[in-house]
Amino acid sequence: MDYYALPISNLIQELAGLPGIGRKTAQRLAFYILEMESIEVEKLVTAIIEAKEKIHYCKKCCNLTDEELCSICGDNRRDGSIICVVEGAKDIVAMEKTREYKGLYHVLHGTISPMENIGPNEIKIKELLNRIYDGDVEEVILATNPTVEGEATALYIAKLIKPLEIKVTRIAHGIPVGGDLEYFDEVTLSKAMENRREL
Repeated sequence: MDYYALPISNLIQELAGLPGIGRKTAQRLAFYILEMESIEVEKLVTAIIEAKEKIHYCKKCCNLTDEELCSICGDNRRDGSIICVVEGAKDIVAMEKTREYKGLYHVLHGTISPMENIGPNEIKIKELLNRIYDGDVEEVILATNPTVEGEATALYIAKLIKPLEIKVTRIAHGIPVGGDLEYFDEVTLSKAMENRREL
């Protein structure tokens, strides 16, 4: 039995469909929205609609943008000879926060996952290869997540690029700064050993 009026119930159901939002959080958000001023609710709705209508893929790297090229591809100070391949647009933000990387990016919008019927044609691998064929790319950095799907995608892309005589590298995986060895699984520790470097 549903204890809420139908419009509230529908709102909770829609909010609960968002990733990371459980039923209780959806209820809290629904009641928060109901208590908001009408003008604030309109602003929220307008922001959602505007983002959905105006945001599209950058024609070069497949990042999310409201322009033809994203701000990174449009910046001529970036090193166009290096492309860092990431799974999603939010990964670019994480990389940019380090202030270490000065090259360009390519967003795959997913990983190869046979269990979910996602093959190489369902993500942006073809677009990456076209960029490599068309440009002066010297290195491709594979920065997919250290998951089974992320590793499989990185290996698949590396296999396609290596015959082109372009340097293919993989970001190191292992123990985060401030971590205790006793809390890490075998895979993390073996990756840390594998990626060790001389001091």
